[in-house]
Amino acid sequence: MTKYDYEFKKKVVEAYFQGHGGYRQIALQFGISSGHGVVRRWVKQVTALGFDSLRKQKRRSDYTIQFKLDVINYYLNSGESIRDVAHKFNLPNDSMVSLWTTAFRKHGIGGISPKTKGRPSMSDKPKKTKEEKKLSREQELERENELLRAELAFIKKLQALGLPVPDRLKK
Repeated sequence: MTKYDYEFKKKVVEAYFQGHGGYRQIALQFGISSGHGVVRRWVKQVTALGFDSLRKQKRRSDYTIQFKLDVINYYLNSGESIRDVAHKFNLPNDSMVSLWTTAFRKHGIGGISPKTKGRPSMSDKPKKTKEEKKLSREQELERENELLRAELAFIKKLQALGLPVPDRLKK
């Protein structure tokens, strides 16, 4: 749930446009605890994108790597501020540009690529590729010999202990 609804934000911005005071005075007048920075952001957002930009986004947007690279490249080469770049590319939050830029500088393209979602597998076994699963004829025969030797050793151990050998092993 958002802290301020669309109608409230609209009233605040309209009050600023009507000249009822500066950012700080309007923040105090409407009881915005976050301060005048929020009012300034709303006003700049409406100036750049219109009043509809104040509405809560319905779902989280997923941006492609190419889009992120375009934004980062434009920001680094244009000399414009982060806020201006965010408005130019219709991003809902200016911090996205700085987060993407920082991640790109630290980790390269891997820093801005989508991350896997969900809980990791609890399996300790490494996943085998098809090449590893495919054994040559010689390897298959060696594997079968090992299993037969182990089975024979098990039968001998049971006989040495005087325990009955199961029917399935007698064949």
